[in-house]
Amino acid sequence: MPTPESSRQVNERLEELYWRHLLSGEDGVASYYESGRGYSGLELAAEERDRFSICLATIDGEVYQAGEHQRPFALQSISKVFVYGLALEDRGRDYVLQRVGVEPSGDAFNSIVFDERNNRPYNPMVNAGALATTNLVRGKNNAEKLERMLGVLRRYAGNEGLAVDEDTFEAEVRTADRNRATAYLMRSDGMLAGDVEKILTLYLQQCSVQVTCRDLAVMAATLANGGTNPLTGERALATRYERDVLSVMHTCGMYDFAGQWAYQVGIPAKSGVSGGILAVVPGKMGIGVFSPGLDPYGNSVRGVRVCEEISERLGLHVFATESEDALLSLGESHYG
Repeated sequence: MPTPESSRQVNERLEELYWRHLLSGEDGVASYYESGRGYSGLELAAEERDRFSICLATIDGEVYQAGEHQRPFALQSISKVFVYGLALEDRGRDYVLQRVGVEPSGDAFNSIVFDERNNRPYNPMVNAGALATTNLVRGKNNAEKLERMLGVLRRYAGNEGLAVDEDTFEAEVRTADRNRATAYLMRSDGMLAGDVEKILTLYLQQCSVQVTCRDLAVMAATLANGGTNPLTGERALATRYERDVLSVMHTCGMYDFAGQWAYQVGIPAKSGVSGGILAVVPGKMGIGVFSPGLDPYGNSVRGVRVCEEISERLGLHVFATESEDALLSLGESHYG
């Protein structure tokens, strides 16, 4: 357990990291994302550029935060991680693997491209794969399925208040033509079964659940802690599926930037076009970052930079050498 002095040091280092990245600006931002309106260009820069937060949550139950850590935003694609885990629990590894692959697609997250050799989406982190995993969640109707999804998300976050933001959901429905086209094409090829509009509705609802940066960090820490929330002690994911979820996050979680992320940062992560990044350091901690300025891949510019710096300075890369593998404390003298 951290001492008061080490906790103070971590908070100081996190504040320094936050202010440095906040004041350095957002060079490299290609767009911002307005929920339901797609990529808005840079006209929202003045309004959006200062929305920024960083949170760390350890498997010991300690949470450190800087910036607007209580500002809500939509999970968007980050929800795919948790629904994939639920589908694995509901259907089992082999059944899910028959319907959704685990290969990086190399294409944008919303590409209408499939693994034609196996007649399935490439992986559950792209939209086509997420539609398939959403379709695999058990429940007698959409209401029951959504309640089960919300229950899982709440257990990961330790926050019973997580809910679908109706304004976000309605906006997403109005602009869902590409996802709708993907879903109907998938059904025509036997990749989806049932009412396409109901599947699409459920998928857009899961993307519209609002969280905070603090929630993201705790959700990541739950994955880092073998599927058990380190703050509440409640299990959110069966241990036997932890490896599956983290493996797919590691290879496919950052859109078509996933290879570069694995090379530079080297830890499992998932991003969303609302500006969130959730990153997992297995057995140690979870990282949440929120900043809505996006790069051309749809990843948070500040979020990527923050995670790169934390990984480099703490030696978190999965292939870091022993000399790089630093003690996991932002309060250590090697940091800064």
